[in-house]
Order: sequence, then C-alpha cells, then structure tokens
Amino acid sequence: MALNLRQKQTECIIRMLNLNQPLNATGTANEEAYKILIYDKFCQNILSPLIHVKDLRKHGVTLYFLIDKDRKPVHDVPAVYFVQPSQVNVQRIVADASQSLYDSFHLNFSPSIPRPLLEDLASGTLHSESIDKISKVHDQYLEFVTLENNLFSLAQKSCYVQLNDPSAGDREIEEIVEKVASGLFCVLATLAVVPVIRCPRGGPAEMVAAVLDQKLRDHLLSKNNLFTEGGGFASSFQRPVLCLFDRNFELSVGIQHDFRYRPLVHDVLGLRLNRLSVQGEKGGMRSYELDSSDPFWVANGSLEFPEVAVEIETQLNKYKKDVDEVNRRTGGTDGAEFEGTDLIGNTKHLMNAVNSLPELTERKQVIDKHTNIATVLLGEIKERSLDSYAKKEDDMMVRGGIDRNELLGVLRGKGTKMDKLRFAIIYLICSESINQSEVEAIEAALRESEVDNCAFQYVKKMKSLNVSLASANSASRSNIVDWAEKLYGQSISAVTAGVKNLLSGDRQLALTRTVEAFDGGEAKS
Repeated sequence: MALNLRQKQTECIIRMLNLNQPLNATGTANEEAYKILIYDKFCQNILSPLIHVKDLRKHGVTLYFLIDKDRKPVHDVPAVYFVQPSQVNVQRIVADASQSLYDSFHLNFSPSIPRPLLEDLASGTLHSESIDKISKVHDQYLEFVTLENNLFSLAQKSCYVQLNDPSAGDREIEEIVEKVASGLFCVLATLAVVPVIRCPRGGPAEMVAAVLDQKLRDHLLSKNNLFTEGGGFASSFQRPVLCLFDRNFELSVGIQHDFRYRPLVHDVLGLRLNRLSVQGEKGGMRSYELDSSDPFWVANGSLEFPEVAVEIETQLNKYKKDVDEVNRRTGGTDGAEFEGTDLIGNTKHLMNAVNSLPELTERKQVIDKHTNIATVLLGEIKERSLDSYAKKEDDMMVRGGIDRNELLGVLRGKGTKMDKLRFAIIYLICSESINQSEVEAIEAALRESEVDNCAFQYVKKMKSLNVSLASANSASRSNIVDWAEKLYGQSISAVTAGVKNLLSGDRQLALTRTVEAFDGGEAKS
C-alpha cells in the first residue's frame, strides 16, 4: 500500500486555500477568488515545507499574515484562517470579525475544534453582531508537519523529557499522550486509512496506542466519517500496520553522531523545516532549501560525507564539460563547428545552446549550494573532530566497549559540550555492564569540560535497571529483547542479541529489524 503523506497533506492545504471548494483537473478551484491568508506560528510551520510564495499566488492568495500581528482592514476580500483551536486564536478571530477586517471569514482549524471553543466563537461573534461574517468553519485534521513523502513530525518539543520526568503528574502525562494521539489521528485521517496498531505493553507507547485506538473507534461510529469519505477504508480491505515504540527502545539513534550527509546537515547546521542558513563564500548568510526538489539532496543524502564531497566534484567536472561542449558548438571557444556559410547548422547549434542554458544554470546553482554547505560542514568536522566521534561510536556499538584511555582522550579533546555528553551516553548504552571506576572517570572528565551531566545520570540509572533485570533473567539477555519477544510473540534473537549488537555491520537498526521480523510473522500467520 503506497502512502504519500506529503502529497495528501498538500492536496488538503490547496483545497483549503481555495475556500474548500472541489478542485478541477489542474488543481485549482473552478471559481477563482483573491483572498488573504491568516495563520498562527504552528500552522505557518505546517505550510512552510509544502507551499511556497509562488504557490500561494497561484491559488489566489495575495496577502498573508500571522494572526497575532496588527492588520488593517481589506474590504471585499475573503480571508482564509488556518490556526490551532486555542482560546487566544478564537478571541482574535472574534475581534477581527467585529472590526469587519475582511468581507468573509473561512475558518480552518488544524485539528478538530473542541465544543467549548466553538461555543465561545459563536457567542463572541453573536454579541458583536458579526456572526454573518463567518462563512464556514472546517476541521482540517492537519496537526503535523510533513518534511518528506513519508516523514512527518508532530512538532511537540521536549515530549521525551516530559514523558520520562519522574516528577510529572498524571494529568501532565495524560495531556501529552492526548496531544500525540491527536497528531497521529490527524495523520491517519489525512491518509484516510485505519491501521492495525501494535505496541509494547507498558510505557508511553501503549498509552498513546490506547487513546488513538479509542479515537478511531469513536470516529468510525459516525455515519459520515473522514475514512469513508476519503474512500481509503471503504474501498480497500488492505490496512497498514502502525507500530508504536517508546524512544527508549533504541535510544542510541537520537544520540549517536552520524557521518552521513543528511544527518550531518541536520545535526551540525540546524536544518529546520527543510531549510537552513549558512555562511556564504563571500560573507553574509545564505539560505537554502533542501527537499525533494533538490536532485542532489535526494540522490546523495544517505551517503557518507567523504563520498558526497567526491560526488560534488564529479558533478562539477561534468558541468564544466557540458559547458565547454556548448561553447565549442556555438563558436564560443575555437569556433571549429561554427561556420558562417552554414546558417541552418549554426542556427540549430545556437537554439540547442539556448535551450540548454536553463538546465545548466539550475545544475550550477545546485552544485554551488552543496559546495557551500559541504565547505561549512568540513570546517565544523575539523573543528569538532566529528569524524572521530562517529567512528569511535560505531566501534563501540559493534564491540560493546572502548579502551579507557581512548575514551577519556575523546572526552578531553576537541568537540562541544554536547558532543562529549553524547559520546559518554553512547558508552553507557553500549556497555553490557557498568564499570564503576570508568563511569567515575567519565563523570570527572565531563566536569572538567563543564558539561551538564543530568542526561548522563538519567541514562546511567536506566542502564543499572536494565542490567539488574537482565541478570535476573534466566536467559541472561537484555530486557529490551525480552520485551520485544513478549510484544511480538516470537523469538527475535536473530534480530538483536543484546545491547551491544543494536547496530549490525550493514547499519540496519534494531527497530527496523524488529518491524521486519514482526511483518514476516504477520505474513506467516
């Protein structure tokens, strides 16, 4: 079952921008109307990776503003609001309507608006005698940010910390779980699929799964629900499997230094919403977009950084060769094939050259962009010895440990405070048992570098618990493996044989192996 989330969400947004009218074959509404777009910060982040300024203009959006900014009236023009359903946003909408800022208001909420807020909206516009300004109210179920065709984020900061905070109360945990489940429900509603949900017993994943499952069941009871309207549930017996895992199932993924191009750019240069800003060659900051529209990014994002540098040079040489060929054929260099007597031949060469210019220009822009990014990356790699961090962490993941002198040498060498903290945590994750003297030496080295080691202490407590559980187990295996076996009802010893083997030589993650093993088990059953 092919599910392209980026395409589906983009289609929903385009329909919203066209006042939720049915779209024709060209992807636009049958009746075009100029309009103003109003959004809050969260919904701006939803739009940013999917819709560019030229796309907004294509769909008749002439102006766009944040909802909390002061705005002047624009008469005879409808306004499309795309915001989260919050008390502040509802109050601002009521204020805008009472001031008659726009001709009509088409309200779109990212998830479903709760009934109390809907009642506040109705009573507020009624009291200000502006209820006639509200044209329509839609629940869009778009409370997530799509970065790639099959990659999305719920954009909920510090979620892991909040869920694992021992001081967090039941109500706080329930609110976070509800937000996560609501975000996942929006993803499923956008795809119009009802999945089979699988998760481990105990922990946040099961809590999210239970809330999500109840949301789906409640929604499916309604006659006209999002899934029957989308046709995905009613027209197909195929249902995807949604596997929910706690982050602790494979904590190393979010901590380990990665030397591949895409993770490096994200980790080192702060790629956010598919955009980043880096220092330009001639000074000043350059802003770049890295998404599916960039062929080099798509083709080489998963390569190791040295391979990317080679590929950039290869692409540059190929570009120069093609430019030289164009110059040669049009007489730009030696004029060997550009003879004044052959007007037809000369015209043909000139036309081919002109036609190839846009493609060559675009290629050169892509090469320049990635040359600049790679140059900045290389500077950071040398400054922080990121290649050394990545290699030694890989070795630890395979061997399950590291020489003490080598370990302390890294912690006292180059790198930021965060680099050293992450390296120390990876050491804990990889070690089968806790060596108290080594741990004390690590803590001393972190203090010397003035590193806040709260995260290190947290992982150390987790590790102690895991070691205790593993030693109590008659099979003397990691509780992670036992946990997965209970979850899937089959032996996955071939998938992970312990913490030190979470990564294999072919770089396949334990999470990937577990899902594949589970998928195979489902197929057999």
